[in-house]
Amino acid sequence: MKRRVEVFDTTLRDGEQAPGFSMTVSEKVRVAAQLEKLGV
Repeated sequence: MKRRVEVFDTTLRDGEQAPGFSMTVSEKVRVAAQLEKLGV
């Protein structure tokens, strides 16, 4: 029996809300590209 798993990733949103941490546009694009490769 196959099961489907869905992942809702909030890395970019949560990363921006972490105290003392922010990502540049370039970093956000790199993270988003890697998440896309993983199929997230």
